[in-house]
Amino acid sequence: MSDHSPASLEIWLPDLQRFERSHPLRTLLQRADRIGDGAKGYLGGLAAYFQCDHRLPAAALMREHLAGDAGDISWLSADPAWVQPDLSGARLLACGQLQLSREEAQALAEPLKPVFSDAGMTLEISSPDRWHVRLPPQTPLPEFDAPEQALGEDLYEHLPQGTDGRRWRVLLNEVQVLLHQHPVNLQRRAHGLPPVNSVWLWGGGALPSRVATSLAGVIGEDVLLLALAKRAGIPAQARSDASIRAARAGWLIDLQDLSVDDIAIHWWPLLQELAKRQTLTLTFASGERWLQRPWHRLRFWRRAAG
Repeated sequence: MSDHSPASLEIWLPDLQRFERSHPLRTLLQRADRIGDGAKGYLGGLAAYFQCDHRLPAAALMREHLAGDAGDISWLSADPAWVQPDLSGARLLACGQLQLSREEAQALAEPLKPVFSDAGMTLEISSPDRWHVRLPPQTPLPEFDAPEQALGEDLYEHLPQGTDGRRWRVLLNEVQVLLHQHPVNLQRRAHGLPPVNSVWLWGGGALPSRVATSLAGVIGEDVLLLALAKRAGIPAQARSDASIRAARAGWLIDLQDLSVDDIAIHWWPLLQELAKRQTLTLTFASGERWLQRPWHRLRFWRRAAG
């Protein structure tokens, strides 16, 4: 994605396999040109659009964007999560998108704060869906998998292993015990909502001294995308009919966090409008990319997407 043409408008979409053959977006692919694959996944995609001086420190970037106090210390995301036990262990079913109110988030986090404090850390509620841990200087951090890597899979296969990972596994176990019968979760279950019975640790590090990008601006709702845009000094706009209609070459429209049904129902007509008047680079979270030029609509003989 870092090799995208500044003469095109970037459209970032969910995994290609989620789009059935009958999805209207497939009509664009039928007549567009397949180009080289880009990065895969959420963090991979962001790292291709934005270059930091070290590995993408998602927690520090989001904390700075939401609270403005990241400073030069290290942070770790501890996003509220829903874990479902099964016969072989437990699976991560949701992370950071559990429709918590500010009051629910504060109540859930309250008994967890002493646990983190005993470990020399401070748990902060940056937003209801985004929790962060302020780390002591020189805290060694093992490799933490991003939520996208673990969703739907066995939780314990994605926890840090070995001696270095033991303190984090013990910490996570304490958190889960405290959240198991929390009154907020009892209320959520009574209303048919999933419980918040764990946190997911990921994205550790300190703010990068620089963030570079060849993008001219971004349109989207994702907190980390907006944080990166701000750090890179480019404009960011909320996703709306008006902002997408006005989007121009060099900008990125982020749709990868949406369902394919939402794209078909709400955003497809706008994409059709854009495709008629400017060149689009269609990039899927699974890595596939197409270049679509306005005159490609005349390729009526093409019938199958690549």
